[in-house]
Amino acid sequence: MLHGQRLDRMLVAMVPEFSRSYLQQLLEDGAVTRSGLDHIKSSMKVKAGETWTIELRATPQSQAFKPEAMHIKIVYEDACLRIIDKPAGLVVHPAPGNWSGTLMNGLLGLDNALMALPRAGIIHRLDKDTSGLMVVARTRQCMDALVHQIAAREVKRQYLAITDQVWTGKTQKSVDLPIGRDPSNRLRMAVVDLFKNSGKLALTHFRVLDQNAHGTLVRCILETGRTHQIRVHMASLGLPLVGDHLYGGQRPSEQMPRQALHAESLSFVHPTTGLTLNFRSEMPMDFRNLLDSWALSYNANT
Repeated sequence: MLHGQRLDRMLVAMVPEFSRSYLQQLLEDGAVTRSGLDHIKSSMKVKAGETWTIELRATPQSQAFKPEAMHIKIVYEDACLRIIDKPAGLVVHPAPGNWSGTLMNGLLGLDNALMALPRAGIIHRLDKDTSGLMVVARTRQCMDALVHQIAAREVKRQYLAITDQVWTGKTQKSVDLPIGRDPSNRLRMAVVDLFKNSGKLALTHFRVLDQNAHGTLVRCILETGRTHQIRVHMASLGLPLVGDHLYGGQRPSEQMPRQALHAESLSFVHPTTGLTLNFRSEMPMDFRNLLDSWALSYNANT
């Protein structure tokens, strides 16, 4: 049945108790062998009658789900959930190059019971260099309810963004363009044609808060939550974020050492109490310094 199949697919079929990513890691680490064969590739075709050996090892990925002591700024918590104010520079979830020191590790260190939840209760992510508010579940019931709210677009998320470009046209715009993996650069996301490339619908509302010859301060409201959504949609307008070199912005500088994006406010209905919760994160110092140096004003109530 598996004759002529790729080696990685054969492993998934024959060792179903382990994840595809874990088996792929073992392949890359040389833990999958066959007598008389020195160079093993995941794309190799297997043949009937061959004997393969797999050595189960602890990979960095398999050891990533471990508690770590970490200071986490918690702005609200109850038995159901926590609201986290994430600083820029903190990776949310373990990934290649960041198998430790992530927010997930810190949450497990704070509450070992989160081991029982997928992704330690993390409902949605912020990029490493994006600061601001996140909601994290503490129970499976709460997690399922919040995931449903996000899918139903019932969780309200607003961001602040700064571009060094001058906004033209109407000061309020909506960008309704699908986002998927950039076909020419797999490290990026891009606006894609769904007839030609895979992707998902994405909708962002933008409102100019202030602007001058230096640049523009924008409030961004997410209707959907695609990877890099605001960064991609801003770039599609010809307004890449300050510090966001990946999407055409100026390189990070001493004044703004990361992309200028901050998750400012979060609002949703509490899954248990039914009350509407509203949270706001104070603007980070790097944002304030950049706005001051460019003489841009900010009013949280506008």
